[in-house]
Amino acid sequence: MRKLNTIQKVENLNIVKAIDERGSGNANHLYKIEAIVPDDEDIPFTLIQFQNGARKDPEAITGIIDTDLLEIVRDRLKGFQSGNFATEDNAEALKHIEIALMYMNKRVMDRYERNVLGTYEK
Repeated sequence: MRKLNTIQKVENLNIVKAIDERGSGNANHLYKIEAIVPDDEDIPFTLIQFQNGARKDPEAITGIIDTDLLEIVRDRLKGFQSGNFATEDNAEALKHIEIALMYMNKRVMDRYERNVLGTYEK
């Protein structure tokens, strides 16, 4: 298990850990988010299982993909920006998340057009 070295260093609400071994692409596929609570309370947590293996591989472990998490954060930031919590920082974060999603979709479309999406072929 490896605790992530997060960008936010103070006043964190949670601890994020990679709990499996890195896979063939050198990325982890299973993460645990633990709430930081007083010692006498149970620690609530969430497990996040990422897709482990090619989409078309019958032995692959089905899970979420990176863009799923980015789309959730994008939706939340759009909500904040349309309400009382709109800020320049949120606007910048939203812009960069949308740029990240654009590039990730560019990769999907490239693989789709080459008919290698869902396979291990590069």
